[in-house]
Amino acid sequence: MKHLIAGLLMTGWMTMAAAAAPLGADDARHLLNRAGFGASLAEVETFSRLTRAQATERLLTVRGGVLPEPGWVNEPYFPPGRFGTLDAETRTRLQAERIERGFVLREWWLRQMLVTPDPLRERMTLFWHNHFVSGLQKVLSPQLMYRQNVLLREQALGNFGTLLHAVARDPAMLRYLDSAFNRKGRPNENFARELMELFTLGEGHYTEQDVKEVARAFTGWSLSPEGEFMFRPALHDDGPKTVFGREGNFTGEQVLDLLLERPETATLIARKLWLEFVSPQPAPAEVARIAAALRSSGYDIRAALRVLFNSDAFYAPANRGVLVKSPVDLVVGTLRQFEFEVPDVLPFVIATAQFGQVLFAPPNVKGWPGGELWINATTLLQRKQLLDTLFQDRLAMGAAGMGMMAAATSPLAPAAARQARARLALGQLRFDSAAWLQRLNGMPPARALLAVAPVHAVAGTNAGLDELRALVLDPAYQLK
Repeated sequence: MKHLIAGLLMTGWMTMAAAAAPLGADDARHLLNRAGFGASLAEVETFSRLTRAQATERLLTVRGGVLPEPGWVNEPYFPPGRFGTLDAETRTRLQAERIERGFVLREWWLRQMLVTPDPLRERMTLFWHNHFVSGLQKVLSPQLMYRQNVLLREQALGNFGTLLHAVARDPAMLRYLDSAFNRKGRPNENFARELMELFTLGEGHYTEQDVKEVARAFTGWSLSPEGEFMFRPALHDDGPKTVFGREGNFTGEQVLDLLLERPETATLIARKLWLEFVSPQPAPAEVARIAAALRSSGYDIRAALRVLFNSDAFYAPANRGVLVKSPVDLVVGTLRQFEFEVPDVLPFVIATAQFGQVLFAPPNVKGWPGGELWINATTLLQRKQLLDTLFQDRLAMGAAGMGMMAAATSPLAPAAARQARARLALGQLRFDSAAWLQRLNGMPPARALLAVAPVHAVAGTNAGLDELRALVLDPAYQLK
């Protein structure tokens, strides 16, 4: 017993010592790679001098810096339901315009990720995009998808309850999960089911009767002709309902509050944060700590992230290199950490789509599954082709450089003009490898680039562009 107590005291002392000490370069890089999208050497150096708590607070402090929006987002809303009333030529023109605006919207967001002074907020915007899923393929309005993206960014580090209420009324969500067509006497259960299964409680914590009753509570929620939320009282079922065993004339807002009262909601969010930032294997005790921080703070997202980023589990060696980089992680992270000059992001919008992550168009209501499913024989080859092209001595894109851009089978296969622009843009990239290597100050490049040891031996230290190319092509570079 004496030895056990001594061991616990020693463990506690070591934990406090680690928390009070500066992060150092390795821990700083780990934090920035997980909490953002890669980091420049200067950012790593700055964070290396901070303690865990100081580094976390710096990430949680919003500094702004959002890029100007595309000009068309403020144009009058055109309801997709009106397409059927148009002549064929007008429909074709508007459909082409919608596709083009979808590309512009993806370019805008990818550029935002690339230049943001708030990497954690941008990371959490993407996290919520994959939690409260909506997609342009069904919403059919780049304007509504842009507005939802703004909402997710504004609330990304705020209060989950506030975010839940706002998303439930969000026009893109109303279209995507058919809430706009939920009527008294003809309730549509799509939103009610996904609200409980995916957004709050998780599977197994509600009944089919709950789905039916919750759908009734949201009847009358609709869209105005201007594309704004509108409640239509005549279409709302104001009769008594039984939700989670409780009886009342519940409205949609009241149902959302009932869901926030349930402990399963905090647990689901905490578990997803763990999967996003720590490892594919949730640790029940750690997830419980994060969930407790959420509930005790009234669903303050910052409070949950504070617990997560200050934990020993987050920095544990066993949790390094266990997450597969998403297409956005790989592309934006590479460009950020090597400080590429990127005049045009179009080739990288196309690349992330080819790798399986089409921004503003997750594959289904469950979003991108992520993890090891990001990698297969095709996407791994495409990833390596892109990386090989980026680190060639001559940054000209040839037929062997990024063949995936010409893939006519892709749902985002670009028109000839867009494809030509993408090839030209890739050739205009600039990266000063000699200057980057010099800023390492003798640190082995593998240590600066990889979360775990390289699979293949790389000869020499600071050997130049060939060594960097070998490292980014190593399988370990696909991990973080």
